[in-house]
Amino acid sequence: MTYRKTEEALARLTPEQFRVTQQNGTERPYTGEYDDHYAPGIYVDVVSGEPLFASGAKFKSGCGWPAFAKPIEPANIGELRDESHGMTRIEVRSTHADSHLGHVFNDGPRDMGGLRYCINSASLRFIPKAEMETEGYGDYLDQAT
Repeated sequence: MTYRKTEEALARLTPEQFRVTQQNGTERPYTGEYDDHYAPGIYVDVVSGEPLFASGAKFKSGCGWPAFAKPIEPANIGELRDESHGMTRIEVRSTHADSHLGHVFNDGPRDMGGLRYCINSASLRFIPKAEMETEGYGDYLDQAT
């Protein structure tokens, strides 16, 4: 499957999805649709469809945004130094669409590797486990627990 940013994909975004993914925005904490969402499946980039995170790596962090211990496909995640807002953080972006996703921190569960990918719901599209095969994501079924 080929993942890329297209004008058609950008035109389908809501204003909030565009603000977050294309203008490096952040949704307000506890307002995103996936913050308290734990159904089996995977989360893909809302722009390109590239697989980003699996429900098997999602955990309740209490930070106000969906939190994941690791990416589903590390090659689909890029990390950049972010010194905005008077602090130094590591920004997380999708590789193929260059969408702003959120940030990664070193305060995640130790038994899951110690990382917390704090991700904006607006940058994600959830694909339920039952639909993964038909949508072309069958290779990741083992991670959608």
